[in-house]
Amino acid sequence: QVQLVQSGGGLVQPGGSLRLSCAASGSIFGTNTMHWSRQAPGKQRELVAAISGDGNTYYADSVKGRFTISRDNAKKTTYLQMNNLKPEDTAVYYCWAGASWGQGTQVTVSS
Repeated sequence: QVQLVQSGGGLVQPGGSLRLSCAASGSIFGTNTMHWSRQAPGKQRELVAAISGDGNTYYADSVKGRFTISRDNAKKTTYLQMNNLKPEDTAVYYCWAGASWGQGTQVTVSS
């Protein structure tokens, strides 16, 4: 079982940037595919990005070219760099791996 603790997030103006972090503890991290999902008010949770243990990545069409997922296996940490943020990116963001979920982080994009 992997325990996940998130940090980062907050309020940013449109066009701004934020970086989310997800620190893992517990069992093996390096082989787990790590994911970031988000849930906006009144909407279903959606997968935003994922990165496999060997570095292969996936991005939702809505964030391609703006978000970058990365991982540091030595630090057992996954990152989501979010650039050129839009109001529609406003949501609670979650990192997860298998059945383990982080606590969620609010990202608000507003002027």
